[in-house]
Amino acid sequence: MAAFQRRRKIKPVSDDPRRSISFTPFLGMILIVSSFFLYAASGLVAPWWGVVVLVAVWLVLFVVCCTLWSRNPKRMVWIAALSYPLWFCLLVSGAVLFGWSA
Repeated sequence: MAAFQRRRKIKPVSDDPRRSISFTPFLGMILIVSSFFLYAASGLVAPWWGVVVLVAVWLVLFVVCCTLWSRNPKRMVWIAALSYPLWFCLLVSGAVLFGWSA
């Protein structure tokens, strides 16, 4: 009987809504993963080396979002949301500076 007295007690599950799982990091991951299709489909406008650079930029953004998953999920959403205008600016600047076109 002495062995059962030393068992660890388990805390009951809380029904407190403040302790529920936040959707914020999932929203950030949805945004960053969906922006991948823009970066990868840039081959319609950019040359192969431009697509490699764009995918490398996306990969850096993805790694940053993964590191921010539990530390600061709100910042993760902002970085993921800014990946869309960053893609647009990179394509426009590539078209202006290097003459990328279809």
